[in-house]
Amino acid sequence: MSAILDIRDLRKSFGETEVVRGISLQLERGQCYGLLGPNGAGKTTTLRLCLGLTDPDGGTIRLAGLPVPQAAREARMRLGVVPQIDNLDPDFTVTENLLVYGRYFGLRDATIRDRIPGLLEFAGLSHKSDARIPTLSGGMKRRLSLARALVNDPDIVFLDEPTTGLDPQARHLIWERLKQLVAQGKTILLTTHFMDEAERLCDRLSIMDQGRIVASGTPRELIAAHIEPDVIEVFGDGASDWGETVGRALSQRFERTGETVFCYSTNVQPLLASLDQRRELRVLHRAANLEDVFLKLTGRDLRD
Repeated sequence: MSAILDIRDLRKSFGETEVVRGISLQLERGQCYGLLGPNGAGKTTTLRLCLGLTDPDGGTIRLAGLPVPQAAREARMRLGVVPQIDNLDPDFTVTENLLVYGRYFGLRDATIRDRIPGLLEFAGLSHKSDARIPTLSGGMKRRLSLARALVNDPDIVFLDEPTTGLDPQARHLIWERLKQLVAQGKTILLTTHFMDEAERLCDRLSIMDQGRIVASGTPRELIAAHIEPDVIEVFGDGASDWGETVGRALSQRFERTGETVFCYSTNVQPLLASLDQRRELRVLHRAANLEDVFLKLTGRDLRD
């Protein structure tokens, strides 16, 4: 099966800084693919390159079978985009936003109006069809942005941090809707800083750092390949001292961030036995997850 998005050895520099450094990735149809990375990793530039909004310095991009940037306009006709920041028109109603956006794709008003009821139902906004944008909650605006991205019935949807700033209920509803899209055969390219979101939604993903792809695979593959299966987090007064004297010695890998220590191991029983004697410490024993992989590969230092 040919990839709906095929990127090969993509490069882009701004001045003397190379922000995309020879990345390659392929998205198959009907797949949710995550592109993860800290701020400044090159994700946004990669998305702009794929959309034909920025010209590459090297490499090739084929989107929906078309070369980008050479045929970017034609490729974007098969694409839906949910930007990181909502850009809905505040002067229009919910329905008018969908109608006007559909016209950008050359769709007839009758075609768009036929699609609007289904899109509003999908977004859970049927009761808000005549509402103006300023009256909507943040979650409603994100759902409307998602519905708007589907007005042209795209083959692939780009979502840039679609749940940032939403409460847990709204996040879970967005997740449900994205799973429905994949079940319908849509392809999704997702960027997110929520590792639980990527772990739940993505069939495959790539972690990007400093302009390069540093790891790719399914969430389970990445966890198995890069992280010991069990993690013990210890925090509270005395956690650092315990970590340096006991945790470091009994762990296969040991990290400390502030007052919290992280012990990674394939055999946590000695660690737990030691902690049984330190009741003043707070302990969390959990399975390794995608966030552990992300932090190991990109570091725990704050990125600005």
